[in-house]
Amino acid sequence: MEPPVKRILPALLLTLAACGAQPVQTARTTSLTWAVETQPITLNPQLWAQNKARLLVFNQFDALLSKAADGSFGPWLATAWTVSDDGLTYTLDLRDDVTFHDGTAFDAAAVKANLDQFLVPGYNPSVAAIQLRSFDEAEVVSPHRLRITLKEPDALFLDFLASPLAGQVSPKSLKGAEDLKFGGPDLVGTGPFILERYVQGQEIHYRRNPAYAWPPAGAAHQGPAHLSEITYRFLPEAAVRVGALTSGQVQVIEGVPATEVALIEKDPELTLRTALNSGTAYSYYFNTSHAPFDDRRVREAFREAVDLDAVLRSVYQGTATRAWSIVGSESPFYDPSLENTYGGDVARANALLDAAGWKERDAEGFRVKDGERLTVREVASAPFVRDRRDILAQAIQAQVKQNAGIDFQVRILDQGSAQQAVDDDAYEVFGNSRGDSDAGAALNLILPEGAAINRTRFADPDLDKWLAAASASSGQAERKELYARAQRAVVADHAVVFPLYVPADQIAASKNVQGLGFDPASGTPASAYDVRIGT
Repeated sequence: MEPPVKRILPALLLTLAACGAQPVQTARTTSLTWAVETQPITLNPQLWAQNKARLLVFNQFDALLSKAADGSFGPWLATAWTVSDDGLTYTLDLRDDVTFHDGTAFDAAAVKANLDQFLVPGYNPSVAAIQLRSFDEAEVVSPHRLRITLKEPDALFLDFLASPLAGQVSPKSLKGAEDLKFGGPDLVGTGPFILERYVQGQEIHYRRNPAYAWPPAGAAHQGPAHLSEITYRFLPEAAVRVGALTSGQVQVIEGVPATEVALIEKDPELTLRTALNSGTAYSYYFNTSHAPFDDRRVREAFREAVDLDAVLRSVYQGTATRAWSIVGSESPFYDPSLENTYGGDVARANALLDAAGWKERDAEGFRVKDGERLTVREVASAPFVRDRRDILAQAIQAQVKQNAGIDFQVRILDQGSAQQAVDDDAYEVFGNSRGDSDAGAALNLILPEGAAINRTRFADPDLDKWLAAASASSGQAERKELYARAQRAVVADHAVVFPLYVPADQIAASKNVQGLGFDPASGTPASAYDVRIGT
């Protein structure tokens, strides 16, 4: 029996949904080279965790739904969906004209296989425990209709269906890929480009999918991509990326450093685009499980010892937006009441440390207590270090030493070593930002006790209760209030987070490159589907 329907969200076929879209273009042989700041940890969309890898995911894979800047959902591989009155049953109607790159058909059985893959023990435990914690089962109703049952209502489930994690993978390649965890050319999607070559540390190359005819709602054109091929070169050094652009070695770069913005803006042959990311601000998360940050006074002192406005001006030369909350200011759930409530009071920082017993100083000027220096260690994973975050850490390091006698040690490690340090609890500061299109999805990963990336080790039953209630609520006003309580708890009441800046993405390009833009929901660079060369 079909469950009672609370709301029906039908969608016109994509050819009608993309209002004002350009007509199908005749494919031409055009290639583009794009320099990117970081290389992906994985090319498997189901294991996606890097904001910077979003554009790569959506070159090769398509999600079930799309999401607009206003938070509304639109069609993609699913053309319509209904949600039952009790919020437990989602019925998806799927396109019937889609094929994977390996020639196999996209259908309800394929979507079921993708959802079931997350339930494989050890495959992606954080997603299984957070984003899909409410998922019970998927049932094939007909070749192009799927019924999904949840264990409890989840306001974020549609957001999951529109995320890179819901990029659809050919069931054949899920079973046969040589390296499923990393992905690569043998992990097959339905997207506008086919992954042809990956050279670790150097580049990734895609060629156009000539059969592509199912872009998301809001796409600027229909049919195959304009570009016949695109190569992304991994150039982690900002000066090298900019030099490659100005010399014509590449036509597009992302991750434009503040030091080079003026140069690019003055060049009549180049364009620059910028967008703030949604999700969470880049913040320092304080590990409260052991000394010295098990003492709230020390956590507050660290924040007060930093003149963050001055630091951001110095590091980003006026291009960074200061953060006051764990939630970014672009999010509808941002709580502005936290603005100007903490930070930059050096006298208070020192008074707090004196009260916490850190009164003595060693020969280098660092505070000591019981023979131990006041030391805090940041652990950063190299693939996630971007936006001059290493330079930012050095500036904060200098300020907390000079202003309060805190020994802030910055360690940038490879992914495996960084994870081991976290597992060993061998850190006091963890820097992080999330590009989730709904900030609630990020908060569920970061804040609850035992959450997948709760690096603060902080536990508060009220906080967990508010987050659970927000996830179960379909009312935006109620969710906003609950998330505001959560923000005030971790930023103001317990000082377990030090928000730093709202991440932004920049794209610089040769003037003849058109169609560049940002994902409307996340603010990160969009895929190359609409990109073209010339008018």
